[in-house]
Amino acid sequence: MSEDFGTVDRRPLAMVLAANLVSIAGNCLTYMGVPWFVLQSSGSAAKAGIVAFCTQLPAVLAALVTGPVIDRMGRRRVSVASDLACGLAVAAIPLLQFAGVLQFWMLCVLMAMTGLFRAPGETARGVLLPTLAERAGMPLTRAAGLYDGAARCAALTASALGGVLIAVLGAENVLLVDAATFAVAAPLFAFGVRGLPEAQAQRRAEPASLRAYHRELAEGYRFVAATPLLLGLCLMTLVTRGLDQGWSAVLLPVHGARSLMVPSISVC
Repeated sequence: MSEDFGTVDRRPLAMVLAANLVSIAGNCLTYMGVPWFVLQSSGSAAKAGIVAFCTQLPAVLAALVTGPVIDRMGRRRVSVASDLACGLAVAAIPLLQFAGVLQFWMLCVLMAMTGLFRAPGETARGVLLPTLAERAGMPLTRAAGLYDGAARCAALTASALGGVLIAVLGAENVLLVDAATFAVAAPLFAFGVRGLPEAQAQRRAEPASLRAYHRELAEGYRFVAATPLLLGLCLMTLVTRGLDQGWSAVLLPVHGARSLMVPSISVC
């Protein structure tokens, strides 16, 4: 264990696990609430697919290019900003709907914002795991198991709860609940990693510039390309998540709506 950490302290790991659990639960509510909101308000499966595409594409692009930005800005700052931005974007959807001014292009833009900010926030939390495990005095494998297990439990629980909440409260109100989860996750993470050097902006000998950004990004890609197992996992995850997005954001809600005999659902 690093001598810089002194005594074992598991509170940062516990706080990050809690923040990640709440944040992922919010993401799952978004993935359930928005498709139902689109289907209920427009009756169009095609529009639900467009919204899903507008959400996923920025998330993929952000995950591919924001690594050096996260290091420069600091993991704590990026994660907190990510949750707050996602919360504001999600909350704006039902609020604009209640005001009677929400248009389809606005919904696409707001969901693109959630995708754009969500990926850097998840990355910023995940890269701190080795440091948090060392400070907690536990093997990285165990910490990673707790981190992934908490995330999957949050997704499973939120998916089940989201279905109940949509039926009871309606999709619009579920999105407000979703926004509240991001408002809880942001301070949890900020407090949990407070004072942790690895969570702050990383100092570089070379000043921030477009050239430095390209060099750092290329270095990361070369590392992944030189590790066949890591490259294979990345490609597999990219493909499977893309397929899952189509299933969970479009096909499954449409199938559920038609099984419940909602007459207004169409494919266009």
